[in-house]
This record gives sequence, C-alpha cells and structure tokens, in this order.
Amino acid sequence: MAVSSLLLLLQPWLATALHSPPGCKIRITSKGLDLVKQEGLRFVEQELENITVSDLHGKEGQFHYNISQVKVLDLQLPFSDLRFQPQQHLAFTITNASISLRFRRQLLYWFFYDIGSINASADGVQIHTVLQLSKDETGRIKISNMSCNASIAGMHAGFSGTLRKVYDFLSTFIITGMRYILSRQICPSLNHAGLVLLNSLLDTVPVRNYVDEHVGIDYSLLRDPVVSTDTLDLDFKGTFFYRGKENQELENHAVEPVIKETERMVYAAFSEHFFDSAMHSYFQAGVLAIQLEGDKGFLTVVADLHFSKGLREVIEKYRPAPTALGGPLPAEPSLEPLQL
Repeated sequence: MAVSSLLLLLQPWLATALHSPPGCKIRITSKGLDLVKQEGLRFVEQELENITVSDLHGKEGQFHYNISQVKVLDLQLPFSDLRFQPQQHLAFTITNASISLRFRRQLLYWFFYDIGSINASADGVQIHTVLQLSKDETGRIKISNMSCNASIAGMHAGFSGTLRKVYDFLSTFIITGMRYILSRQICPSLNHAGLVLLNSLLDTVPVRNYVDEHVGIDYSLLRDPVVSTDTLDLDFKGTFFYRGKENQELENHAVEPVIKETERMVYAAFSEHFFDSAMHSYFQAGVLAIQLEGDKGFLTVVADLHFSKGLREVIEKYRPAPTALGGPLPAEPSLEPLQL
C-alpha cells in the first residue's frame, strides 16, 4: 500500500523526466522528401552497381555450365517513391527498373567446349524497402531495422557463336538460375548498406559541439522520431552549456515548441529554454552580466560586444522588466564590453 502511494506521488515527476521538453523541434514534410529521394536513389545505384553475385554452375543431361564474374553494366531506375509510413518508418519503392549484366560463361555440351561472355538484362525489377528510424543511446538518429522485398519479372540473355542454337535451347536453365540468384542478392546488399554503412556514417554526426571559446550546445535527440503520413518530427535537446562546467546545464521548464504547418519542406521551432540556456551559459562564462545601477534601480545588461548579431537579438528579447524600486527602464539595454 505504501509503495502504491509513493508511486502515485512520484507519477508527475516521472512523467516529466521521461518526457523532457525539447529546446528545438524540426519538422520535415513530404515535400522535403523529394531532395532526400534523389540522394537515396544515388545511394541505391551505387550499391546495386557493386552487387556481388555468386557463381552459378550446374548440369542438365550432357549439358554442363558454369557462370562467373557477374558484373553490373548499367542501371535504369525510372520510377521511385519515398514516403512516410507511420509510426517510425520511411518507405522507399523502386518499380519497373532494369539491370544490364555481363558474365563469363563456360559451357560443355557433349564434346563441344566453349568459353566467352554473355550480356543479359533483368527487366521489371521491383524493390520495396522500409526503414525504421530511432534514437540511439548517444542521441543520434539511426536505422534500427530495415525490411526489403525484391523481385524480377523477366530476364533475357543474348548468345552468339557456333553453339548459339544450343544456347537458345538450353538457356532456360542459365537464365532461371541467374534470375533467382540476382533477386536474392539485391536485398542483402541494400540491408548491409543501410544497417551498416549508413549507420556508420550517422555515427560520425556530433550531438554536442562548441559554439565559441565560451559555450557549447547539445542538440542530441530526446526521443525516437515521430512519423505521420505527411511529416517527420524530431525533438532535439537544444541546450547551451558553459564550457568550463559542461555537466552543469540549465534545467528546462519551458513550454514545448509546437509546429502545425506542413506547407513548406522544413520547419524549425525553438522554446524559451533555447535562448535562456544561451544567456545563462554566457553569464557563467563571465562575458554577460546584469547589474543594478543608480538610485532609481535601473537594470543594465553588460556584455561583450564581440557577440554575434543573434545574441544581441536574444538580449533585446529578454530585456528585464521594471524593478520594484520604481522608474522606467531605458529604451535600449546598455551594452558595454567587460574587462576580462
């Protein structure tokens, strides 16, 4: 009974801890996916061009064959689509694609032995992949899971040489085998590219960085991305910190920023905590101070004038209100360099 009462008392605190409000929220809309789709197509093309196909060998009566050194010569990806798929997914689809191949042949039919190359084409290639996005333990975005389905509608090969008639008659065994092996190699190649190569690239993206010699910023993800049919929302910590005490950050009690629009490609929203933590960090660094001056109790902001225009806009936004000592504040805060 005592434990139940304690949990009830702690429930509001636990809910706040588990859902810390972001200092920065970014929304990517379906219109913004067009740029991502072009990069995705280039990535898929690169992986399919370097696809590895195992050798194929077999026997049918007196016909012995060995296919090796399969190489992709050309890719045609005329139709593709990238879309959001709730709750945490991106769906990428390629339809009616074609893959041109060349491979080495070794054929034996009775006492006829032939070696050469064959040009082939896989037509009606369909590829459907779904990527699940999540946050890792460091606050980086990653691909936590990936599913893939691939199929080839048909495959054709052109034979030449003295045994062309024999090849045409027995090519079914070769083409069927090549079609099966190629379709089975597409998804493993893309899965490795997404779960290993792309995640390795995402691991290099910093989530904490220094702004200048005084402060840094933490823009790690707070939770998994939220995906709807039209948007992808990312909640970032968005907290500045003083470089002299990097483990001491201003606690976030601000209202969570809200984005409702979907007309543009990308939106960004910042809470008051984003600006408060910047001011607090510079105050800790000793380059920003608030002083009480004069008989009437004017509040004067004293700052280092080497700050950027953005910080001066922050100072203007957070100009202190009139004090209880009476008297209006000056029209503009006084900005004077500190003697550091």
